[in-house]
Amino acid sequence: MAKKEKNKENMLGFKIFKFVLGGLFKLYYNPKFIGKENIPTDGPILVVGNHIHIMDQCLPILCTKRPVHYMAKREYFDDKKVAWFFKLAGCISVDRSIKDTNATDKALEVLHNNQALGLFPEGTRNGLKEQRMNEVYDICKDKYPDKDEFIKKMKKQKASYVNYFEELLNDKKITKREFVDNIYDVNSYLLKLVEKKVIKKKDYDEHLLLPFKFGAVSMAKKTDAYLVPYGITGEYKFRSKDLVVRIGKPIKVGDDLEKSNKELRDTIADLMRENLKK
Repeated sequence: MAKKEKNKENMLGFKIFKFVLGGLFKLYYNPKFIGKENIPTDGPILVVGNHIHIMDQCLPILCTKRPVHYMAKREYFDDKKVAWFFKLAGCISVDRSIKDTNATDKALEVLHNNQALGLFPEGTRNGLKEQRMNEVYDICKDKYPDKDEFIKKMKKQKASYVNYFEELLNDKKITKREFVDNIYDVNSYLLKLVEKKVIKKKDYDEHLLLPFKFGAVSMAKKTDAYLVPYGITGEYKFRSKDLVVRIGKPIKVGDDLEKSNKELRDTIADLMRENLKK
């Protein structure tokens, strides 16, 4: 009985989010939705995509009438400013400091009940965390003495690109001056390095996303669920001109989880690149 009541609460929360908060979200951010028809209307599914912003889960949720129970880090539930939102949306709290078997069990239960589960295979947002920001600043501080300004400008950079950029510095494929002079627009300079044949296009493409964890493919295999990939690109700002979510066709996981994980990552990267085509 308690479980049934909880499911009703989650459904109510989803409906409130969908029709009230969802409407406000669309009005404010002006997102573009592509491929909504690719989300199965029944059966167990994992809705999985790239992670660039705290609001990323909203876009796939607004693409389907099905409640999507997202796995989200515990810190969101501890933050009074946003905790209500994650609880209302039926999210599952995950403690990333430990192997959170309780969260995994709840996620598997969702799939065993033929429901929809959402998670981010990258495990975290593809942005620079405080410690990483400090490490990068230490390399660049002679040119950029205003640390606050540096951090402000670096917030839009992908961690995966910056990490690769520093890898190139350490491998002496670029100079420290090149690194420092182009740190505010790493993506553009990496593309120039591709043109100059300093790096290969496939290596650049490989760093569009952070490495994928195996949780999504593992849970899909255990529950015979489909993976529903999506790619998000653009900026979350008022009446955005470029915020797009593109849903891909469902993927069935095979026996080789490493191969399936690569297929998932490649598919999401392709969806993101499709968004960026002019």
